[in-house]
Amino acid sequence: MTSSASATALIDQLRAIVGASHVLNEGDLTAYEQDWRKRSRGKSLAVVRPANAQQVADVVKACAAAGTAIVPQGGNTGLAVGSIPDDSGTQVVLSLQRLNAIRTFDAANLTMTVEAGCILQTLQEAAEKEGYLFPLSLAAEGSCTIGGNLATNAGGTQVVRYGNTRELCLGLEVVTPQGEIWEGTSGLRKDNTGYDLRDLFVGSEGTLGIITAATMKLYPLPAAQLTAWAAVPSLDHAVTLLGLAHKHLGSGLTGFEVMGKFALSLVDKHMPQLRVPFIGDEAVPYCVLLENSDSESEDHARARFEALLETAFEDDCVTDAVVAENLTQAHQLWHIRESIPLAQAEEGLNIKHDISIPVSRIPAFVAETDALLQREIAGVRLVNFGHLGDGNLHYNVQAPENIDTKAFLKNEEDRINTLVYDAVEKFGGSFSAEHGVGSLKVDKLEKHKSPVALEMMRAIKRGLDPKNTLNPGRVIRV
Repeated sequence: MTSSASATALIDQLRAIVGASHVLNEGDLTAYEQDWRKRSRGKSLAVVRPANAQQVADVVKACAAAGTAIVPQGGNTGLAVGSIPDDSGTQVVLSLQRLNAIRTFDAANLTMTVEAGCILQTLQEAAEKEGYLFPLSLAAEGSCTIGGNLATNAGGTQVVRYGNTRELCLGLEVVTPQGEIWEGTSGLRKDNTGYDLRDLFVGSEGTLGIITAATMKLYPLPAAQLTAWAAVPSLDHAVTLLGLAHKHLGSGLTGFEVMGKFALSLVDKHMPQLRVPFIGDEAVPYCVLLENSDSESEDHARARFEALLETAFEDDCVTDAVVAENLTQAHQLWHIRESIPLAQAEEGLNIKHDISIPVSRIPAFVAETDALLQREIAGVRLVNFGHLGDGNLHYNVQAPENIDTKAFLKNEEDRINTLVYDAVEKFGGSFSAEHGVGSLKVDKLEKHKSPVALEMMRAIKRGLDPKNTLNPGRVIRV
C-alpha cells in the first residue's frame, strides 16, 4: 500500500465485503495488535472480521489486488508473536473469530466439522454434550481457537495419547493466497491421492493459506479418569516411571507431566491457596502428574493405577504419591500444574523456552544445561516443567533474585537463548516443540534447521504465496 488514497479505497472495499462495523481502524485495537505476552505491539491498516469462508476469500482477493499483506489471527494467544501486524500500519489483520459455527457432527465417522474461530473449550463442551471426547487440552483453551491451534500445530497435556492437533485433524477448508477456497473437509481416514495438503497447512502459521474450517476426530468418553501426583527422586526416575506407566496403562495413559521443585515453589509462594503436595519435603526435587483414562470402569482404572504405583514404589522411582479421590481433587491437581506460568509471571519477567528432547536424553540435557547456565550467570533460577510424556519441556529461566528483571532480559536473553538452543541441538532436540516459530524465532530456525530443509520450505512458500502476502516475515524469510 503506497498512498493514503489507495488505503482508503481498500478499506471501503473491505467494508463492502464484510460490513462497515466489521472493519476496525479506529479506537483501541490492543486486543488485535498486541501479542498475548505483551512483548510486542504492532499497528494495522485495519482489522477485518469476516463471517464466512467466502468473505475471507473476497477479503484476500481485495488485499492481493492492492498489494497489501494479511496477518491471519485466531484468539491471539500465541507465544511466538506470529499473529499481530508489524509496526508499519500497512498490514490488514484478518480475524477469524466470527467463523465460530459447529457445522456437523458425524457419530458414525467419529468426527465433527467446525469453523476456525470456534473456541477450543466450546468444542470440548459440545463434543461432551454429544457423548464424545475432543481431547485437545491446553492452558489457553478458554480463549484460543481451533484455527490457531491448527495453524501452530498446538500440543497440550494429552499429546502422549492423542498426538498434536495435526493428529486430530482429518481435513481442512483453506483460503489460498490468491483468494480461492480449497474444500477438503471430507473426514476420510484414507485418501492416498497425492500430496497431503492438510499436513502442509497445519503448522504453517498462516503463511501458506488461511484455515477457515476443519474436520476433527472425536473419541468415546472414558468410563473413568483417575489422576495421581507422585514425588520422584530425580528426572531419571521420572523417565523410569513413564516407562512403567506405558507398560501398565497402555493407551490409558493420557497425561504425564513433570514439574521441578522451583517451578512448584513459585505456585506455593504466589498462590498458597492451591496447596502443592510435598512442597515442604526438601528431598523431592521433582513431581509427576499422571492421568489414566479407562474405557471399562473406575474399579478397573483404580486397580491398574494401584498396580503401577506399587511397582513404582518397589523400584524406588516414586517416594510418595496421592491419588485424587474424585473429579474435584483431580481438577485441583491439574490446576496446580496449569498455574506454573501464571506464578512465574508473578515472580517477574522471564525467558521462556519451549523445547523437545528425546525422552531418554532429557535427564542428561537438564543436568548439563542447568550447570552451564548457573556457571555462566550467577544466581539464575530455572523453572523446568512440561509434558515429559512426549519429550516437551518448558525450560524457562528466571532472573536472579533482587535484580531488575527488565535489565536482565535486555542484557542476557540473547546469550541465554543461544546457550539453551545450542544444547538442545547437541542433544538432538527442537528449539520449538509446540509454540511455533512466529517472528520471534525466525533467526533460530535459520541457524538450527538444515539448509536443505530451509530451501524446501522456501520453495513451498514461493510456490503457494509468490507475492509473500500472507503473514510475511513469519516462520521463514523469502
